[in-house]
Amino acid sequence: MTGATHAPTPRDRALLATARRGDEDAYRRLVEPYQGELHAHSYRMLGSVHDAEDALQEALIRAWRGLPRFEERSSLRSWLYRIATNTCLDVISRRPTRVLPIDYGPGAEPHDSPGIPLTESVWVEPYPDERFGVEDGNASPEAIYEQRESVELAFIAALQHLPALQRAVLILRAVLGFSAQEVADTLETSVASVNSALQRARKAVDEKRPERSQQTTLRELGDERLQQLVQAYTEAIQAGEVEQVVKLLTEDATWSMPPMPAWYRGREAIVAFLEEYPLRERWRHVPTRANGQAAVGCYMWDAEREIYAAAVLDVLTIRGDRIEEVTAFVSPWVFQRFGDAAGSMTPDAFRRFGLPDEVPA
Repeated sequence: MTGATHAPTPRDRALLATARRGDEDAYRRLVEPYQGELHAHSYRMLGSVHDAEDALQEALIRAWRGLPRFEERSSLRSWLYRIATNTCLDVISRRPTRVLPIDYGPGAEPHDSPGIPLTESVWVEPYPDERFGVEDGNASPEAIYEQRESVELAFIAALQHLPALQRAVLILRAVLGFSAQEVADTLETSVASVNSALQRARKAVDEKRPERSQQTTLRELGDERLQQLVQAYTEAIQAGEVEQVVKLLTEDATWSMPPMPAWYRGREAIVAFLEEYPLRERWRHVPTRANGQAAVGCYMWDAEREIYAAAVLDVLTIRGDRIEEVTAFVSPWVFQRFGDAAGSMTPDAFRRFGLPDEVPA
């Protein structure tokens, strides 16, 4: 995507003229090609699929109402990004920052309980990147970060720590490749302010995110070895073989379970947690992808219905040929089973990742 100086295409002009006469179908067709990438943009800004969907719908309503004021001096895409960005800034101003458990508090000791789940709105949510506007490579030659890299969990979590203006500047400049002038126009500030905010934001994000992106790691590992690693991980958990699970982890691996605040670092703590909680259950798994990373849909045995029910989405962060981090997003069903309704993965969320609601026995 490039520049605000590019005028709307002939297709856009025709649909725009019809939409301005009140034709909602023309407006739908006008904005439909941009909705996937605008959804991904909103997710980067907000760290939440649900918030991104709400913000995108609000932005599209604002754009519909604002069509008479669209002067066609910029591309339609740039104009829509401007509206979506400012809608997200409004959302950020009225809700708490989303985090991952590792950023929420210190790690738990071995044998500590995972704790009571906290409200869902506290946590970063996983993202079904292949269902929306996230592709391989950069959005433009000016972009610094790859598209898939820019939805990795570590990157999204780092973005959420930035002040709202810095977050918007970094995404628009370094992920989407807007010019400094375009970003200044979008945020109604100066080019100097944009450049200063970009420098501070890049420094802060680079301090928090890993040296190597998951995209680099996965390319070096290769599809076949990645598939073997994920298969070994799922087979070890299904068999309840804690030693086999541990062999697949780095020495300093972490395991977290939003919406529970507790998380564990190191093999000793993770072994204690696995033996006392997950490995007492029966599991089946379906591989998928989330946030540009390897992921696994985890299905827990439900004796009452005699099926394996969607329970957890494990997003795996790989280092070398080992698993460095498991971020296990837990569904409400797991907590309902134990008398609590909280959760970070609803049934419709599993379907977003191409996962079924249940796996037959």
